Amino acid sequence: MTGAPKKRLGRGLAALIGDDTSEDAVLQDVRTLRHMPIELLRASPNNPRKHFADADLEELSNSIRDKGLLQPIVVRPLGGGEYEIVAGERRWRAAQRAGVHDVPVLIRELSDGEALEIALIENIQRTDLNPLEEARAYGLLLEQFSYTQQQLAESIGKSRSHIANTLRLLSLPESVRQQIEEGNLTAGHARALVSTDSPAELADRIIKLGLSVREAEGLAREATSPKTHRPKAEKDADTKALEKIVSEAIGLKVAIAHKGSAGGTMQISYKTLDQLEDICKRLQS
Repeated sequence: MTGAPKKRLGRGLAALIGDDTSEDAVLQDVRTLRHMPIELLRASPNNPRKHFADADLEELSNSIRDKGLLQPIVVRPLGGGEYEIVAGERRWRAAQRAGVHDVPVLIRELSDGEALEIALIENIQRTDLNPLEEARAYGLLLEQFSYTQQQLAESIGKSRSHIANTLRLLSLPESVRQQIEEGNLTAGHARALVSTDSPAELADRIIKLGLSVREAEGLAREATSPKTHRPKAEKDADTKALEKIVSEAIGLKVAIAHKGSAGGTMQISYKTLDQLEDICKRLQS
């Protein structure tokens, strides 16, 4: 994003989204707190959360009907009297369901880059993003704001290995990513598939068989382990003797594979077309 600041918000995020409980921060919130018509608010296209569970929205809307919207929505001016939601889109959607006309908002003057960073971190910390939404949010923070994985882990209270493993989900095929977003595969299932050669095929098997994460990990290990080959059975002396007799008779290498009552095969090897033509003539005569 052009003009996006490279300075990371870090712990300053709490002050920007109204989570700082220090006296100065509370006074600042009081000064910027407004009640405005809900129709003036617009959802942000940068919100990493794209899926809002209907049951969760209904539960929150019922709570808003009973007790009102207790936590302000963080917005920034768009111009023309409209405001973009920086943090709190879920509350805004639930308030619409509840039939609320005016909502409390905290107005922040933020650049495009700051608004994006807040939306990403606030959603990661506060809401249950599905694994793909979480992975995309991490990717944007690393790309747009020069975070390292370790700095990102410290900012959001996650382990570095969690960040790395979640980012790997972005390498999965589109069909598998869709199954994750639809809730058919968990993050644990998906991580087991990342290092396999056929993640889409294995994903279908996991879903069809209803495998647990541990069972899916076992399936993935089985798919990626090198195939073991049984050592060839040693030929008995009689078979070796027959190979020698036939080989000396036709002047070509002969291999016999005897399979007991099931019969067997005899393979004749040649190096030139003349040798092949010669053996064909012998067989015809």
